[in-house]
Amino acid sequence: MRAIGYAALTAALLACPLVNAETAAGEEDVGNLLSNGKAKLNLRYRYENVDDDAFAEEAKAGTLRTRLTLESGKFHDFSGAIEFDNISEVVNDDFNAGEGNTPGRTMYPVVADPEGTEINQLYADYTGFESTRLRVGRQRITLDNHRFVGNVGWRQNEQTYDALSGSWDRDNIHLFYAYVDDVKRIFGEDVPAGHHNQDNTHLLNGRIDVAGLGSVTGYYYHIDNEDSPGFSTGTFGARLVGKQDIDSFGVRYALEFARQKEVSDNPVSYDANYYLIDAGVVLANFDFGLGWEVLGGDDDVAGKAFRTPLATLHAFNGWADKFLATPNAGLDDKYAKAKATFGSFSAEAIYHDFGAEDSGDDFGDEWDLVVGYQFHPRLRADLKLADFDGDSGSSYSDTTKFWVMVTASLP
Repeated sequence: MRAIGYAALTAALLACPLVNAETAAGEEDVGNLLSNGKAKLNLRYRYENVDDDAFAEEAKAGTLRTRLTLESGKFHDFSGAIEFDNISEVVNDDFNAGEGNTPGRTMYPVVADPEGTEINQLYADYTGFESTRLRVGRQRITLDNHRFVGNVGWRQNEQTYDALSGSWDRDNIHLFYAYVDDVKRIFGEDVPAGHHNQDNTHLLNGRIDVAGLGSVTGYYYHIDNEDSPGFSTGTFGARLVGKQDIDSFGVRYALEFARQKEVSDNPVSYDANYYLIDAGVVLANFDFGLGWEVLGGDDDVAGKAFRTPLATLHAFNGWADKFLATPNAGLDDKYAKAKATFGSFSAEAIYHDFGAEDSGDDFGDEWDLVVGYQFHPRLRADLKLADFDGDSGSSYSDTTKFWVMVTASLP
């Protein structure tokens, strides 16, 4: 019912200009909604291989995502868009799509790319107020580096939000707010885990750009999850990101702190902290960096760990995805990375050393590597590898993942 309500409201807002077309004659042409509209097609094929020692079989997944995006032109500061996604299995289907999508394939590791066709986005925009955009409907929301709020864009079925949002940007000040009614998750509409109803979820993010220092962001995310109460959290924090140029090289840095506690019907009462220190040197075509990320936990009590239920998790703590859920004892991730870019070619390597924040136990280490080539502005190919080596005393199994991905877009 909530989804129907949001779709009806979005359609009504898109229809508002049509209702007022006669009285608005001479101001703007209602035909702009179509004549100035755009159609985009994006194809992404990916082969993913997962060799996890916890499973007797390797996963081999070939999937193709076909995305069609239709964007309208503007009429009296109204516009809108609708986006369709289809995910199909191509040749290789020896994998578990997760959360009950493929009940006959539980002998394989999870590759969370279930088949299906969905409306990925359906929203209406209003930009009639200076420096402001209002949006209602199903939409993509990404904040900062996606560590707390993201779209999980790595997976074939993207995470989007049924929400009312607003952004205000003027000079060096940027504000964003969203009231979220439902989260459309990567597992698809065919299983209960494919969406999480929200009761009172608010996302507030404000950033100011300071000359000579960088961007300073403050945020508060109040997540009230009806379907998974353990994800109901209140998180406030601050983030600094900047870069300084010194002679022939640059120094980049990121510092972040956040504190989290339970809210609403979360069954566990707790407080947990998050820390990030990330710095690097940029020299010509190379970027070398070190980082330390800590998510707090309690080794004695389950559920007292810092969590990020709306994050693009694949981008953090290793591409093998061993720590999509924060361990009860928390997570201490020390990493080093190097990146090189030469024209259309790019390569990056990352090394992670994982341990428990509370107990100090070792979880394991991981090497990640990706190389990509942009053949054309509309055609790209990537090869990606993740190799996790679990500590002998931990419960994390050795895992190797390998991907081949080709992305094409029109126009």
